[in-house]
Amino acid sequence: MAAKQIKIVPSILSADLRALSREVKAAQDAGADMIHCDVMDGHFVPNITFGPLVVEAVKKSVSIPVDVHLMISDPRRYAKSFCDAGADVLVFHAEAVDGLNSVKTLLDEIRSYGVRPGVAVNPDKPIELFMDALPAIDQVLIMTVYAGSAGQKLIVDVLDKIRAVRQAAIHRGLDIDIEVDGGINGETAALCTAAGANVLVAGSYIFCSNDYAERINTIRKSTNLSQASVP
Repeated sequence: MAAKQIKIVPSILSADLRALSREVKAAQDAGADMIHCDVMDGHFVPNITFGPLVVEAVKKSVSIPVDVHLMISDPRRYAKSFCDAGADVLVFHAEAVDGLNSVKTLLDEIRSYGVRPGVAVNPDKPIELFMDALPAIDQVLIMTVYAGSAGQKLIVDVLDKIRAVRQAAIHRGLDIDIEVDGGINGETAALCTAAGANVLVAGSYIFCSNDYAERINTIRKSTNLSQASVP
């Protein structure tokens, strides 16, 4: 199986929301492959961010895909709204739904809207929550920090989960993107891609800098040596 394309995905959680359209356009121009939207409900995670209207605004501002991460307690209730708003990828947390059957049902529903479905888990949750549904998943998000706030340091122990999911995908002949989110920078990106991740979400590392292109290029260069090991 050919090496997976490394995708660098700035998260608007760390962007200047007062100038959101300008921010995401600048990230796109700087070489971003997707734009990441973190949706928080104040229940599944302590913080509250935004809803479908912001996703719609991002979608209208860029030509690259929009990657929406639902950190909410009832993802099935709101999935269609975010798909309609323009999500190209919609990821929900396996621990936010009631068991494997519910995971499979929501994956199928998201796909029925013409959107790529994905599943996430927090660092303290097992990948077994979704592994039996792997053939129905387009993108697995392994949280490298606890969902809910920006600026945290990557939890190295979760690299084992990335390896396990990638090896399972290889064994089953599945073409799955593995995404990581939290603490991603020039150093940690290489660790994650070496483990098998190919979609790298970076928020504060990019949007809190003065040169988005320099930060994106730093991540991209740091993954060059490890990219050959990503199936």
